[in-house]
Amino acid sequence: MPSITLSNQTRFFIAVAAFLGASAVMFGAYASHGLSAWASAARISQVQLAAQYQLFHAISLLIVSLLNSVFVGKSISRTLISFSLWCFTLGILCFSGSLYYLVFAGTKLLVLITPLGGLLLICAWLCLGFAMLFKQK
Repeated sequence: MPSITLSNQTRFFIAVAAFLGASAVMFGAYASHGLSAWASAARISQVQLAAQYQLFHAISLLIVSLLNSVFVGKSISRTLISFSLWCFTLGILCFSGSLYYLVFAGTKLLVLITPLGGLLLICAWLCLGFAMLFKQK
């Protein structure tokens, strides 16, 4: 059975995806079981949305991290995959993080970060798509 060697970058993003996935499950569970003791239905919905987006994109980050190990050497595809990994990570933190902050801190201080997070997630998906289009056989 062939052995696969993962780069430091790939291992880093797999670890990030794992922690983001675990924390998404925790936030989702809290939204379903504990948040109703003090938060409105609208706030609970915001946490559920943040957890859902976080979990979906953590799984995507995991898959793209593994895909990253397929690309070797310097190429536009490799650069786009790396950019996609960073955009997924920062997008999750900005989008979901700002919604968590809104609910748990009770302030709209970071409300303008939410659309930035969404834009970063869109960029992550586009970079992944372009990386596949530019991939050489």
